Amino acid sequence: MTTPVSPDGPTTGDPLPRHRDPWAAPPAESDAYRAPCPPPAWTPQPSNGMGITALVLALVGLVLGAFIFLFWLSWLPALLAVIFGGIGLSRVRTGRATNKAMAFSGVVLGILGLVAAAGGAAFTVVLVKGVVDRDRAHVKEVDADARAKAEAARESAAAAEKARHLSFGKSYTFGDGLKVTVGKPVPFSPDGYVLGHAKGNKAVQVTVAVVNTGGRRVAVETGLPSVNDADGASTELVIDGSGRQKVLTGYVLPGKEAVGKYAFSLPPGAADRIEVEFSPDAKRWEDAYWSGPTT
Repeated sequence: MTTPVSPDGPTTGDPLPRHRDPWAAPPAESDAYRAPCPPPAWTPQPSNGMGITALVLALVGLVLGAFIFLFWLSWLPALLAVIFGGIGLSRVRTGRATNKAMAFSGVVLGILGLVAAAGGAAFTVVLVKGVVDRDRAHVKEVDADARAKAEAARESAAAAEKARHLSFGKSYTFGDGLKVTVGKPVPFSPDGYVLGHAKGNKAVQVTVAVVNTGGRRVAVETGLPSVNDADGASTELVIDGSGRQKVLTGYVLPGKEAVGKYAFSLPPGAADRIEVEFSPDAKRWEDAYWSGPTT
């Protein structure tokens, strides 16, 4: 008897599944079903930037610190070098960097840079303080010298002022060599024709002697004295026709003497004392003063 054939054609192999041993090893998988290999693990690059930066900044700080007056520029790179070097060493310890020597060198050189900056600052402070102290001492010396000169000038002026105030009969020598002596006043009786003398006043005559002590002739430019009464008021010059008065004028030759005579009218209430002012050249020399009683 014939076996019926499927419409799709004859079958191949056993129509029934083959008996399998449950304890048998599983069949080997083909290459098509093998799992892919995992990719290699990613290793990060070492982070050495901090160490390099620290070393560069430390060198910059040291170079600037070599110039003493640039200490104000050198301390900042040196400080940053210490900070960045410390960060670099921290990264080396955690395995994120490999330039330990460079970071350590940056720290050490940065510390040296800070020391150099501090030394430069101290040196500059000491130097500036020395200059300031010297300037202050010089100013004090100049000020003391100026005060001493001013005091000497005041004393000299006071002495000169005192020397220009004399009593009658004393002599005073002016800068041009003219020695002037004003004698004690004597009573003066004007004649009938008189100007500058009020009725009841007292008239006195003043004699002014001028001697040239120098080696050349000297002109008497101001030959008329001024007289103040006992109250300090100016008095009037008495002019009469007696010819007894003489005004100093012209040149006085070396070693020669010129004498002037003048009469002044004093009010009766202030006639007991007078002061005579005289200078041979009022434009050049201050007046000298002679004072004393009229009797």
